[in-house]
Amino acid sequence: MSTGRVRFVLASSSPRRLALLRQIAYAPDSVVAPSVDETPLPRELPRQYAARLARLKVEAVAAGMEGTGWYLLAADTVVACGRRILPKAEEEEQARACLALLSGRRHRVYGGVHLLRWDGRRAARVVVTRVKFKRLSREETEEYIASGEWRGKAGGYAIQGLAAAFIPEIYGSYTNVVGLPLAETVNMLKGLGYRRP
Repeated sequence: MSTGRVRFVLASSSPRRLALLRQIAYAPDSVVAPSVDETPLPRELPRQYAARLARLKVEAVAAGMEGTGWYLLAADTVVACGRRILPKAEEEEQARACLALLSGRRHRVYGGVHLLRWDGRRAARVVVTRVKFKRLSREETEEYIASGEWRGKAGGYAIQGLAAAFIPEIYGSYTNVVGLPLAETVNMLKGLGYRRP
């Protein structure tokens, strides 16, 4: 193992993932936004999609890493109804369509996590959380759309924000729905020998 200080790098453009790691005192030394094509493959299932994107993000950033003594972490959050992968909503109509689909139903959130060490050792897993949405009224939907909180969020909602009022039941990791399953991520880091400073 390198005798120098070990570096922890987050391959993400998500402020939520960074905030979650800081919350548990695992703040990365640096953050690099990966550039990958996030288009689902034909007939790709949500679990496979989450795992593939997390791996692609790690590999995209790893190509620019130098030296030894680093850990590189990437993750991807996928919201799905059955086999249907919901988009990261960028337009109001996309967000409305997502909320209409989720309203009054249970859905799954897949969190793909991929960790790579400088020597090629890696760990990967997909964490699944089941979420129940209440049946939304037209007024609730329009108020949420007006908030703008849905923009750029997988499935068109943020559980850590106003949409918390729509969710009476969750089974599994809450932080997975926010953007990174913390307990599982820490176990992966420790499993590959990382110790926070």
